Amino acid sequence: MTDRATPEALLEQVFGFAEFRPGQREIVDAVTAGRDTLAIMPTGGGKSLCFQLPALCRDGVTLVISPLIALMRDQVRGLQEVGVAAGALTSGNTEAETDAVYAGLARGELKLLYVAPERLASGGTMDLLRRAGCSLIAVDEAHCVSQWGHDFRPDYLRIGDLRRALDVPLAAFTATADAETRDEIMRRLFPAAAPQVFLRGFDRPNIRLNFRVKNKPREQILTYAGAQKGQSGIVYCGTRARTESLAQALVSAGHNARAYHGGMEAHARRMVEELFQREDDLIVVATVAFGMGVDKPDIRWVAHADLPKSIEAYYQEIGRAGRDGAPADTLTLYGPDDIRLRRSQIDESPAPMERKQADHGRLNALLGLAEAVQCRRQVLLGYFGEESAPCGNCDICASPVRLFDATTPVRKALSAMLRTGESFGTGHLIDILTGNSTPKIRARQHDALPTFAVGSDLSKARWQAVFRQMMGRDLVRPDAERHGALRMTEAARPILRGEAEIHLREDTVAGAQDRPAVRALVAEEHAPLLSALKAKRRALAETARVPAYVIFTDRTLIEMAETRPADMDAMARITGVGANKLERYGALFLEVITGAAPQDRHPQRRKLAGREAGALYDTLFELVRDLERGADGTAKLLTMSPGVLRAIAEARPATLEALARVRGMDPSRLERFGQAILNQLQEL
Repeated sequence: MTDRATPEALLEQVFGFAEFRPGQREIVDAVTAGRDTLAIMPTGGGKSLCFQLPALCRDGVTLVISPLIALMRDQVRGLQEVGVAAGALTSGNTEAETDAVYAGLARGELKLLYVAPERLASGGTMDLLRRAGCSLIAVDEAHCVSQWGHDFRPDYLRIGDLRRALDVPLAAFTATADAETRDEIMRRLFPAAAPQVFLRGFDRPNIRLNFRVKNKPREQILTYAGAQKGQSGIVYCGTRARTESLAQALVSAGHNARAYHGGMEAHARRMVEELFQREDDLIVVATVAFGMGVDKPDIRWVAHADLPKSIEAYYQEIGRAGRDGAPADTLTLYGPDDIRLRRSQIDESPAPMERKQADHGRLNALLGLAEAVQCRRQVLLGYFGEESAPCGNCDICASPVRLFDATTPVRKALSAMLRTGESFGTGHLIDILTGNSTPKIRARQHDALPTFAVGSDLSKARWQAVFRQMMGRDLVRPDAERHGALRMTEAARPILRGEAEIHLREDTVAGAQDRPAVRALVAEEHAPLLSALKAKRRALAETARVPAYVIFTDRTLIEMAETRPADMDAMARITGVGANKLERYGALFLEVITGAAPQDRHPQRRKLAGREAGALYDTLFELVRDLERGADGTAKLLTMSPGVLRAIAEARPATLEALARVRGMDPSRLERFGQAILNQLQEL
């Protein structure tokens, strides 16, 4: 790797990728050129590479501002594993780790320095960055700068001052930013002039989307986890107590599971984080405290035992699955209690009315996704301003929903609400509509209302589905000041007046226990080899005390299992196998695949593995060996070093003059081998 290496060369040699993912190349070029940049990319779309690669192409140090220690440490470990000089200054560092970072900065060796935004408050940080030659600032999870964003961090507001003081380009990256959040990022980080903006889409086609109405939710989660047995996953819960009880239920069912929430001691949380990074089959049952620090690329599934807070939070949380591009699955459970809870949380918050209205709108978008009647991915991407054809990878595409004309039932429900003063919840209203004469009904004389028993044609379960979908469509809302009693919104008035119709899903909880489809990572014939490759990866990771994916991701192992490379050249062409990892691990994994250690080759030849120059090196090696004693075999022995052969294979000189400029090609070797080499090169 040299300062003059191109992004394409570094992409392959360092990171092991043959080509950029869609949208990466333009962003890399802009950041490398020193242009202010704002990039909104899908989670798992490779945004980290868009500042790591330019850092290697530019002089000086790139400062990376990242929100959580775990996230920084993971990225630093991954970079060091591929031979990149990177370090982090965090409160979790050992003294030796901090000393190593300072020494690397002093020697001018460090290319990327990760810090948390809180460190920007330190007076010594500015001087340190000036001395180190900071030439670029990269802001990861840039939505944290926005008070409209779901992970607002006040210390992110210091970044603008830092950038002005250092007078260097700034590149900001995020995966979840709606229009309001993007506008605030622009104002906070780029007040002087607008950056070059890249909006690279939000689609994650490898993730399957599933929603289910709650019906014995613990059993639903256990059934779902059972279908994913042996694969790493996350279950998000709304409360700390729920994480503990559900984790225990999963352990009792034979799963490797741990709880995680903000009330745990710091050392206990760190232990769960470390176990999750190292173990292939661990399930973490967590509150959203298990959030941005998760950078494990081979999470195979994410489940929500409770409805998320917003569509942005949902997108961010499911986006933790399948970052390696391999298939991943998601399940979100929801019910009327979730909707009431989220509405009351918004209404009872101290936020100004403008913010409350915006939060209700975000929740409405999520509920619209939950109650969708068309492809879920179309609904999800539509929220972010994108159009999509039906995806074929969600539960609705797999099993289209049936609709029914619900105009009359909804009008009956609204009438019952209004005739009881909008003072009661779903249960009491359903009793009125179905004609269930409870003591509470009789005490309030609600059995004398015109709406009493007008809905007896529908079962209690059907009415629960109607009210749930009415809440999901934001026709009714729980009133926090009336203990959750339902009140009508303006959106419902046209239906009540007979000016509009409404169609709802013909669903009941009967199908709630259906097991979502789960795709195997590889075909059945490749599964034993994939298991063997994972076992080798785990052993190497445990020895090195690093997360398993730092050795190789699932996606890389899947490609190995499916293509079965037979030698180091073929292994080098596997996605994710860069030069450094090929040298360290290639032979070990080839032995698992082929059952025998690969042929040992000279280090100069190994550096060309998988490249066109490698095959050319082999051809030239045979040619030179045949001419070592001249064309007739009687001349004085003359050899050519592997280093010279490598240089010729890479440069492919077209003339004797160009060949003579290759270091090591003295006149005697030029005379003995020169014309034969040129003839061979011209034939290829």
